[in-house]
Amino acid sequence: QVQLVESGGGLVQTGGSLSLTCTASGPTFEHYTLGWFRQAPGKGREGVACISHTAGITYYSDSVKGRFSIFRNDSRNTLTLRMNRLKSEDTGVYFCAAGVTTAQAMGELMVHDYLGQGIRVTVSS
Repeated sequence: QVQLVESGGGLVQTGGSLSLTCTASGPTFEHYTLGWFRQAPGKGREGVACISHTAGITYYSDSVKGRFSIFRNDSRNTLTLRMNRLKSEDTGVYFCAAGVTTAQAMGELMVHDYLGQGIRVTVSS
């Protein structure tokens, strides 16, 4: 069983930066592909960024490519999403995910086995 807890959300101005961290419990963190989903107000959930458990293969949605970066530290059981040049459309609840899958499948289809409770990010002008 893996438990995921997100931290680092909050309010940021348009054009600013913010980092989200996901801390996981469980002995097999390094065996999972990890990722971030988000749900904007009034919209469905979407895959944002994911990273595989081998070779560090990454997936980024077109809407965040070039602005967001995903990192994992298996020795500390943490996953980080660095968000730069934030836009109002980045506002939403961000969820940390873990699963036995590929980064692309997690990003495009949101395949996952575990999901955090979510943390809110508000980008305001």
